[in-house]
Amino acid sequence: MSTLEIKDLRVSVATEQGRKEILKGLDLSVRSGETHAIMGPNGAGKSTLGYALAGHPKYEIDGGSVTLDGADVLAMSIDERARAGLFLAMQYPVEIPGVTVADFLRTAKTAVSGEAPAVRTWIKEVRGSMEQLRMDRSFAERNVNEGFSGGEKKRHEILQLELLRPRFAILDETDSGLDVDALKIVSEGVNRAREATGLGVILITHYTRILRYIQPDFVHVLVDGRVAEEGGPELADRLENEGYDRFLPAGASSESA
Repeated sequence: MSTLEIKDLRVSVATEQGRKEILKGLDLSVRSGETHAIMGPNGAGKSTLGYALAGHPKYEIDGGSVTLDGADVLAMSIDERARAGLFLAMQYPVEIPGVTVADFLRTAKTAVSGEAPAVRTWIKEVRGSMEQLRMDRSFAERNVNEGFSGGEKKRHEILQLELLRPRFAILDETDSGLDVDALKIVSEGVNRAREATGLGVILITHYTRILRYIQPDFVHVLVDGRVAEEGGPELADRLENEGYDRFLPAGASSESA
């Protein structure tokens, strides 16, 4: 049983007007096997949380702590965080020209585990995961995300998740841009990974449709850089019916927040 503990996390970014505080004292505790949905209006700080946990240099930590089984995550480099068991599925996966999916996956697996996987076993595992995600084998020889559709990029993110077997996954709006069929396939991949490894999941989303396929244990509503309300799956249902307006200042809307 592992625990990712976030306490009083404060994060800012540089803007033309100076530094802007995004996260303003966020607390969150995630244990193995738990799925925590992070919801909230646009601009609430949801994606900032994901990138700050992963170590993106754009996001400056102004205070607070993040520990994984007591180890100081914020003191780790990006690659050390990955080896410790943190995984980020990006909302907008980047292209890597000149690097094939097959080479990328094997290199990543070697870096995370500390040794290269046995070739025959690895190929079988990769092909099995690709088949379950309904990815044609030819994708393995294509450059990473180059020319991929939105749905193909998201499937590739979940392929990485299944093969790298992290302890905690941060899924940043993985449902963004997916049609119903792709959403179901991607969600099934997340559920397989969770069932196989006891994966802890931080699921960042603006809408509730992905929660029909990935059942959250806890729902946290993030507003203006802080957790405004917490609950179970029933809170997501309430948000579906009512939206986020009750959390916002009078005259504001969730689309402009």
